[in-house]
Amino acid sequence: MTPIVSSQAWDTARRELLVKEKELTRARDALAADRRRMPRFAVDKDYVFEGPSGKIGLLDLFEGRRQLIVYRFFYEPGVMGWPDSGCTGCSMMADQVAHLSHLNARDVTYARVSRAPQANIERLKARMGWESPWYTMTDGFDADFGVDQWHGTNVFVRDGNDIFRSYFVDARGDEALGSTWSYMDLAPFGRQETWEDSPAGYPQPEPYQWWKRHDEHQSSIEPSNGGLGDNDPATESQHLGRRPLPAHGRP
Repeated sequence: MTPIVSSQAWDTARRELLVKEKELTRARDALAADRRRMPRFAVDKDYVFEGPSGKIGLLDLFEGRRQLIVYRFFYEPGVMGWPDSGCTGCSMMADQVAHLSHLNARDVTYARVSRAPQANIERLKARMGWESPWYTMTDGFDADFGVDQWHGTNVFVRDGNDIFRSYFVDARGDEALGSTWSYMDLAPFGRQETWEDSPAGYPQPEPYQWWKRHDEHQSSIEPSNGGLGDNDPATESQHLGRRPLPAHGRP
C-alpha cells in the first residue's frame, strides 16, 4: 500500500502528477492532429455485406454520413461460445461504446462487422442490449483490412461515392475506445472544434455548439453529399460535409 500522508502532502503529490497528465493530454491531441493528416487510399473493391434488410455495399454502411468507423467483432463458428456468445474481448468492447447519436451528429457512423449470419447477430444484440449497426461480411473485407485473424477498428471517409481508408488501429490501441471523444479522435475530421490543429478547410465550428443530450439531436442527412444539419446555427450545416478533402499528406 502507498504511504498515508496529510491532505496538504496529498495535494502536492496530485499537482505533481497533474503536470504529467496534462503532458499526456497535449501529446494525445498532437497525435490526433497527426492522424487527421494521414494520407488515405482509395477502396476500389465492391464489398458486399448482409444487413437486416438484405445485401448492401460498403457505401451503404456510411448511412449517408461522410465518416465511417468499422469494428471487426469476432462472432462466428469456431469462436468460443458460438452461437450463444461472441468473443469475450469484443463483447467488452461493445459494452463500452457510447450512445451513437453524438457521433452521428458529428457526421460519423459507427458499425460492427462479423461473419455470423444476421439471425444470430440479431439474437445476440437482443440478449446483450446492443443497438449499434452490425453487418455480416460475405467476402474478403476482413483479410483486406487487417482483421481476419484479430480484432481491429478501420476508419473510412467518403467524397461523394468514392471511399477512402484513412486509419486503422488494433491490439491495445482498441482498449481505450468507446467514448464519443475517443472515436472522434480517430475520425478523419476529428472533434471538429476551433481549438483543434486540423488541415485548412476542415469543419471547425465553435466548441459546444453541438453538445446535446442524446435524445435532443435532430439530425437530417443529405445522402447526395454527406452534409449534415441538426437544427444548429447555419454555420453548422455549412461546415459539415461540404468542403473538399485535402490532398494526400500535409497541406
